[in-house]
Amino acid sequence: MESWRLVWRDGFVPVLSTAGLESLRDALRGDDPRLTQGSTTTPPPLMCVQDWPVEAACALGFCGWQGDELESVGQVEEFFARACFEADQRLGEPAACRWFLNWFDDTPRDEMRRELLAEVELAIAQRLPIEAPNPANKPLTMQPEIAAA
Repeated sequence: MESWRLVWRDGFVPVLSTAGLESLRDALRGDDPRLTQGSTTTPPPLMCVQDWPVEAACALGFCGWQGDELESVGQVEEFFARACFEADQRLGEPAACRWFLNWFDDTPRDEMRRELLAEVELAIAQRLPIEAPNPANKPLTMQPEIAAA
């Protein structure tokens, strides 16, 4: 397995919310121009703009911004830094997060979107409960002996 996938699956996915992953999925599907490569946020995370609203973000920042409803550059930068720290801790390697971040920034956009979308959809599918099939399309009811107990 490629290093970026391992870091994504074992480092980042466990610390990202389902809402964040769903927001990222939608952005990847629609080629949302607010999903940027090569920077954490737009405007850049400088001290003088910490309170400014985010206009665009990388994959991780997007999860916090759109999925977890963070608003300011400072909030998204803090989210990004925490996610990277936690990923490194989970993987037991300093700066392990770089494998994903470099891949995300350096991969041609169409390829990145296709590859990462598959990973995001996999992560979401693993979180959602699987419903039992109901082939007769009948309402599910409790058996009388169970309901009486």
